[in-house]
Amino acid sequence: MSDMDDWADALAEQEESEAQASKVELENLEDESSPGLASSGDDKLDAILDIPVSISMEVGRANITIRNLLQLNQGSVIELDRVAGEALDVLVNGTLIAHGEVVVVNDKFGIRLTDVISQTERIKKLR
Repeated sequence: MSDMDDWADALAEQEESEAQASKVELENLEDESSPGLASSGDDKLDAILDIPVSISMEVGRANITIRNLLQLNQGSVIELDRVAGEALDVLVNGTLIAHGEVVVVNDKFGIRLTDVISQTERIKKLR
């Protein structure tokens, strides 16, 4: 039962953070080329809310030669480009959206977002 309590606490903390973040005004999603969509912004947003996306956390990267790759076996260690304690990258469909830290709640991993990339920065990276 304490597993559920810890996760409930973590989710409550997340909801509180999201409530504060929701104060930021979102831009209206307008698509003038699609007259079939409803005119209210909420209806347009509802159309995309159920689209699945892939979220991943990146601990670090390394470049190695094929020769070294073929020599890897159980117990091998690969040095990554990050130092211990440095924030992880949070990627959605391969696009960096945030940085975070690993948390463990009753033997399950999670990630606490420590820095979310601003919407304008994300748009700049798309271009």
